[in-house]
Amino acid sequence: MNQVTKSLVVITGASSGIGAAMAKSFSAAGHPLLLLARRVEAMQALELPNSLSISVDVTDAAAIKTAITQAEAQFGPVGCLINNAGIMLLGQIDVQDPNEWSRMLNINVMGVLNGIHAVLADMKARKTGTIINISSVAGRKTFPNHAAYCATKFAVHALTENIREEVAMDDVRLITIAPGAVETELLSHTTSDDIKAGYHDWKEEMGGVIAPENVAAAALFAWQQPQNVCVREIVLAPTRQQP
Repeated sequence: MNQVTKSLVVITGASSGIGAAMAKSFSAAGHPLLLLARRVEAMQALELPNSLSISVDVTDAAAIKTAITQAEAQFGPVGCLINNAGIMLLGQIDVQDPNEWSRMLNINVMGVLNGIHAVLADMKARKTGTIINISSVAGRKTFPNHAAYCATKFAVHALTENIREEVAMDDVRLITIAPGAVETELLSHTTSDDIKAGYHDWKEEMGGVIAPENVAAAALFAWQQPQNVCVREIVLAPTRQQP
């Protein structure tokens, strides 16, 4: 391992898409990393220096805490947690399998709360720290076939702002990043072929969507502000995305 001087950054959902782009971006900025996702081989394949990759399901609060304890023993306390893990299962509420709602609520909401719970008390005690929650434009407005997904992302927006207010005087920052359409594996989780086809047509009508690297750059920008500056929310989307 190289000499580590910057603070530890923890990223959930780091095996692909936005999470993998975050890992590369923060690693290039010199940070040691704890990468968390179910697919450990994909994280290890990134071959980033000063990084620890652990297979964790974000719905398992104890597993998150154990992984963070292991990383902190190697790299020091968590300076930044990026709650990125999430799934998008689109469908009409009257026909969608309710198990899909449970999966989204458990990963998109409970997973975020589990991550926050694992680091927040220590950040408050140290009077420093940053938590970045990856939400969505679907956490600010509604879309067809998105009702349950929107419910989870509206929750992320609300809990992030609520906790930000609670810990502001402890000099801990909470930041919401709300991307629009991004080129990731997220749509592949949806089981309806018709909905997936419509989504692909929408992307083509816009002339393409933004890259995960664009979201990672936004997160790094917010993180690199002085600790007394909190960029509360960043919304970014393709220029041609109207809603």
